[in-house]
Amino acid sequence: MKIVIPMLIAVAGLTTVHNAQAQDVEAVQLYSDAELVEMFATNAHLKRVRDTDRCQLAQDIEAQAELERRPTYQFLYGDMMAWGVCYDRDPELGLLYMEKAAQHGLLEALEQLGRYYHEGVLVQKDIDRAILYLREAASLGNLPAQRRFAEILLADKGSPYDYEKAYHWLHNAITANQGTYQDIEQKLAKLAERMPPSVVEKAKRPLD
Repeated sequence: MKIVIPMLIAVAGLTTVHNAQAQDVEAVQLYSDAELVEMFATNAHLKRVRDTDRCQLAQDIEAQAELERRPTYQFLYGDMMAWGVCYDRDPELGLLYMEKAAQHGLLEALEQLGRYYHEGVLVQKDIDRAILYLREAASLGNLPAQRRFAEILLADKGSPYDYEKAYHWLHNAITANQGTYQDIEQKLAKLAERMPPSVVEKAKRPLD
């Protein structure tokens, strides 16, 4: 696999550039899982790796994904490979690592794979597979997955038996964004139209 950055050497959690012409580049500390999750939430991870940290951690990221098998790094490495960030682009390998992260229950990986199968990004559209990923992410509290899952149900895809679950998750969702709040309200109203009043009341119960 061809890497499009200078050779990297990891020492005590730090990465330095082994290149005489890059001595002025400061070493970048390896990201914590919490930092990565925060970056995933704002879709800032690829820009951070490429533009801010100038690919200095590319080999460390690969090692954390492949050898340590850390889900956050599997997802990060997969996204980098899928879109050719710091590496030659390899969507097939990228999706493989996203799948590994999803199998470990990483919400961001589950949501992104569900979104990709829903929209046909990198893969052929597959609503059934999208639902599997999105339902799991939604059940674990991922708001984008909850909204997309409800959107799919309201498009008459999936099972009506999931209406109650979708309503339950959205009814208990928390957001400070007014646009997101209004979107949730609209989806709740449309879901309520498809269920008996008694089921709607049941779906309004607090989260377990």
